[in-house]
Amino acid sequence: MPAERWLLLRAGRTRGREGMTGQGGSGLRQADPADGGAGRLARNRLGVTGIVFFVVAAAAPLVGMTGAVPIAIVLGDGAGAPGAYLAVGLVLLIFSVGYSAMSHRVTNTGAFFAYVGRGLGVAPGVGSAFVSLFAYMVIQLAVFGFFGAVMARQMDTELGIDLAWWAWALIAWALVLALSALSVDIGAKVLGLLMVLEVLSLALVAVAVLLDGGGPDGMSPASSFSPGNIFAGGFTGSAGIALAFAFASYIGFEATAIYGEETRDPKRSVPRATYIAVSLIALLFAFTSWAVVSGLGSDTVADRVAEISTVDGTPLADPAAVLFAVAKEYVGGWLATLMSWLVLSSLFAGLLAFQNSAARYVFSMARAGVLPAALGRVNGRGAPVLGTAAVAVVSLVVIVLFRVTGRDPVVHLFTWFSAVAVLGIVLVEILVSAAVIVYFRREDRSERVWSTLVAPAVAIVGLALGMYLLMSRFGLMAGTAAKGADPAKESWSLSPLGWFLAMLPFLVLAIGMAVGAVRRKRENSQAMADLVT
Repeated sequence: MPAERWLLLRAGRTRGREGMTGQGGSGLRQADPADGGAGRLARNRLGVTGIVFFVVAAAAPLVGMTGAVPIAIVLGDGAGAPGAYLAVGLVLLIFSVGYSAMSHRVTNTGAFFAYVGRGLGVAPGVGSAFVSLFAYMVIQLAVFGFFGAVMARQMDTELGIDLAWWAWALIAWALVLALSALSVDIGAKVLGLLMVLEVLSLALVAVAVLLDGGGPDGMSPASSFSPGNIFAGGFTGSAGIALAFAFASYIGFEATAIYGEETRDPKRSVPRATYIAVSLIALLFAFTSWAVVSGLGSDTVADRVAEISTVDGTPLADPAAVLFAVAKEYVGGWLATLMSWLVLSSLFAGLLAFQNSAARYVFSMARAGVLPAALGRVNGRGAPVLGTAAVAVVSLVVIVLFRVTGRDPVVHLFTWFSAVAVLGIVLVEILVSAAVIVYFRREDRSERVWSTLVAPAVAIVGLALGMYLLMSRFGLMAGTAAKGADPAKESWSLSPLGWFLAMLPFLVLAIGMAVGAVRRKRENSQAMADLVT
C-alpha cells in the first residue's frame, strides 16, 4: 500500500480521539500526534476579519508603497508600475482559487506543507514545510532590520532619542514575543488597529488625488493600466523589474490557511479571507500607486520620483519621500507626518504577523514529528508558546550576530533576507498549485474543473514567470550584483554571495525532502499523519 494512502487511513482512525486533551503541571499541553486532540491550538479565536488583519499586516502595504513602488517606477516601467501590481494581484487571485479549494479538504496550521503533503506526498510536503518556515523566519528578520533602522532615524530626528538600530529591534522583539505568546486574538486586535490606520492613510491620499483630478497630466488610467504600458520594455527589461518588485510586495497574503484551526468555520472563513485579503492588497497597491503616478504626472513620473527621492545626489536614496510628498501636496503636511509614524506601526504589524505564521509552522511540524515534539506544546490560552519561543530565539541570535559583525540593518539584513524570502514563498506556491491538480485528479474529479485544474495550471505558469523574474533580478533586489555589473540593466548579474542566497530556498527544499524521505522510511507514519489531516 502506498505510504500516502496508508497515512490517510491512519489519520481517519485517529480523528475519533480529537476531543481528548491532556494537561501537565507546567500549564503546557503536548501535541501528541497519536491522540489527535491534545495540545491543539485554541478554537474559535478568529473570524474572517481577524485573518484578514494578519494577512494584510504581513503584506505591509504602506511599507511597500514607500519602499518598493518608487523603485518599480524609476527602474521599472514608469507610469505602468501600478498595472504591474494589478497584474501580479490577478495571478495571486487565480492561485487563491486552487488554494481555497484545498482548504475545504484540509484544515491545518501548516497549510502549505499539509496541502503539498496531501497532493504530492510526504517528502515534498516536508520539503515545503522547511521552505515555508525558512521563508517566514527570514522575512521577519528582514523586517527587524528595517524597523530598527527606520525607528532609530525617526526617534533621533523627531524626538532626539539616540539609540542604535539593534536596540530598537530588540525592544520590538520583546513586544512581539509577549503579544504572540498571549493569544492569537489579542495579536489580531493590535494588528487590526494598526492596519485600519495604515489603510485609511493610503486611501485618503488616493481619494484626494482623484477628487483633485490628478496632477499635470490628469488621471490618465491608460498610462498605468493598458497592457502596452504595463509590459513596456519586456520581461527581460523594465517591465520585468516592476513585476519582480510587485511579486516581492505581496509576501504574506498566503497565510490565511495557517489560522484555519483557530477560526470559526474554517471551511468558509479561510477561502473568504483569502479572496478578501488578496483583493484588498491588490487594490491598495494598484489604486494608491496610480494616485501617486497621477499626482506627480504620468508623462514624467520616473523623473519626478527620482528627483524627490534623491539624497546627496543619489536617486532613490529616500524612496519614502515620494509618497509623503504627494500626501503633503494633496492632503496636507499633517498626513505626511502621520504616515512617517505609521510606517513604523506597519513594520511592527508585519513583525507580529510573521512571528505568528512562523510559530504555527513550528507547532505544526512538531506535531507531525518533523521537529522535536516539545515544540508542539501550547499554553493555557491555546497559543503555541514553545514554537513562538523557538522563533524568537533564532531571531535574537541573528540580530545579535549582525550587530557583532557590524552588518548594516538595511543593506544587508533587510535586502538579503527579504529577497530570499519571496523566492521561498513563490517556490512553495508553485508546489501547492501542482498538489491541487494532482490531488483532485486522483481523489475527486467531481469538483469543478476551473478550481481544481484550470486555475491551478494558470497559476503555475504565472508563478513560474514570477520566479524567473525574481531570480533574474535577484542582484538588484538583494544588492548582490556581480562586481562591475549594473543590476538595473543586466539580468542574472550575481556575485557568488548572490548565487548562494538565491539558491538557498532550493537547498532548503532538498534538505526537507530528504528528511521527509528518511522519516517515512523509518515508518514514523503515525506522527507524520498530520501532513495529510
